[in-house]
Amino acid sequence: MPLTRPDLDPELRTLLAEMPLMPQLDDEVLAHLRQLPSTPVDTLLAGRTVDRREVTVPGPDGNPIPLSIMSPAGAGRATAAPCVYWIHGGGMVMGDRYSQIDIPLEWLDLFGAVVVSVDYRLAPEATGTALVDDCYHGLRWVAEHADELGIDPARIVVAGASAGGGLAAGVTLLARDHGTVPVAAQVLICPMLDHRNVTTSSRQYSGGPGVWTREMNEYGWRSVLGDLADGDVPGYVSPALADDLSGLPTSYLDTGSAEVFRDEDVEYATRIWAAGGQAELHVWAGGFHGFDALYPQARVSTTARRTRTDWLARVLD
Repeated sequence: MPLTRPDLDPELRTLLAEMPLMPQLDDEVLAHLRQLPSTPVDTLLAGRTVDRREVTVPGPDGNPIPLSIMSPAGAGRATAAPCVYWIHGGGMVMGDRYSQIDIPLEWLDLFGAVVVSVDYRLAPEATGTALVDDCYHGLRWVAEHADELGIDPARIVVAGASAGGGLAAGVTLLARDHGTVPVAAQVLICPMLDHRNVTTSSRQYSGGPGVWTREMNEYGWRSVLGDLADGDVPGYVSPALADDLSGLPTSYLDTGSAEVFRDEDVEYATRIWAAGGQAELHVWAGGFHGFDALYPQARVSTTARRTRTDWLARVLD
């Protein structure tokens, strides 16, 4: 039997009641979800004066890595702009570089940031370190081409939501360990950090339909890891396994109290503090997984997004 769960925020509960929830995630359901049309990028950019450029860069094993580069239109700046390197969510098995792109586009509007979104390979077609390696090599290309892109290499922020948040954490660890890109900050939004599914919140959100449940999470991780034994899983793939969280850039983590990733996200922030690092953590009462992306108009969502943006403004200053 599932453990007692924290109550949902009342406004979110009303909104969620109108949303059809997935009862499960398996190969058949995934195939169906991947066939659903996504929002056209022109619709996502409507009302914004944005210059968009599509490039493809070589991956670690010669595979192509598509990047979408979005800059404020006519951005002939006297000074280089900050950059948000965006990694999309989707349980590591679905989504594309335009998924949740409205979040970093707000930062383009407010800070004049250049947004670069990466299309990494998905599981189960790609496994092991392939996903995080794609994201890392895309970031290295951005840093190496900072002058061409009008980017300040000292103000590159790595950000992502859900699976993208977990990949952002892995990419930031890779950049630290290899001494390549001097990441200024990481923004981890309800990040997917731990393949083990052993926390209280993981067990609370087990059984029945949901936005993202323990069983869905197990499917996503199984798709990435295949037959790898726990002892063989790299910390870059499942960042909760990383032995050392010292030397990371200033970090922002947020999550909901009513979601499967709550406890692993709190633990990751706690370990950053224990290693002497700086992290800001918010656990939004009554928030379910991805609440602020699904229902940005809800009051708790607007507060969460504003708080995240205010933090980023301080960092970029």
